[in-house]
Amino acid sequence: MVMLVAMSEVTRILSAIEAGDPHAAEQLLPLIYDELRKLAAQQMAHDRPGETLNPTGLVHEAYLRLVGDGNERRYQDRRHFFAAAAAAMRHIRIDQARRKKTQKHGGNVQRLDLDNVAAPTPDDELLALDEAMTHLAALDARKAQLVELRFFAGLTNDQAAAVLGISPTTADRDWAFARAWLRDAVRGS
Repeated sequence: MVMLVAMSEVTRILSAIEAGDPHAAEQLLPLIYDELRKLAAQQMAHDRPGETLNPTGLVHEAYLRLVGDGNERRYQDRRHFFAAAAAAMRHIRIDQARRKKTQKHGGNVQRLDLDNVAAPTPDDELLALDEAMTHLAALDARKAQLVELRFFAGLTNDQAAAVLGISPTTADRDWAFARAWLRDAVRGS
């Protein structure tokens, strides 16, 4: 029952933000922060130690993109907001990986651990995944959204299915297809 109250409260606050209430965004963060923080931590669990972006930073950056000043986006409900949060987190991580690849930030110069010389860096893998995701989105936007929700936002199959408005069985099939398709696309790049 608490989940229903929280869901309707988030939807109410999102409506207030859309209506221009200047204090609504302040009310939203405490309600969703823990959930966004858990999603970010799951997403970044396999990152190298010492990364400059941590889960807290990712949540704050995503939140600013979602409800910050001058943001014209409108969210229909809690599900729509969390789908947008998953996409924002993905784009933030991709932007960070691209930025780290620029000459100003060291370009391709990397520290090498002799045990992992032949292994691709997480940034290379993330950029390859982003390119494959772009191609997947062109072929099937729903499957690409499902990957964003499952991989980048850390939602379960049932949670992602609810966000997308599809059955868990359909989400299972889409997830199996998308994983196989992305695996082939990333290996081919």
